[in-house]
Amino acid sequence: MKPIRNLIDEIENGNFESPQELIKTRPDADCVHGGEFYFFDINIHRTLILIEFEENGAATIVWAGNHDDYELTFKNNRKVIKKWLRDNDWI
Repeated sequence: MKPIRNLIDEIENGNFESPQELIKTRPDADCVHGGEFYFFDINIHRTLILIEFEENGAATIVWAGNHDDYELTFKNNRKVIKKWLRDNDWI
């Protein structure tokens, strides 16, 4: 799972000061809520990872799964993502 390890290394070493810097480095980053929650689509493996970025630079993996898991959990819908984040005490 080298692409996932690469994503984690880029986040740990990135010191991103803005969402724009993150997106420039990782064009697969998709902001799904409030400027702090991003999905990353690791296409080769059909893996999606939801990460929360905090103001202090910390990053937390909130959810990970394959594309089928994503569609089952989030219905490919930002409102469902927001509800899931709220129901799981992330927001």
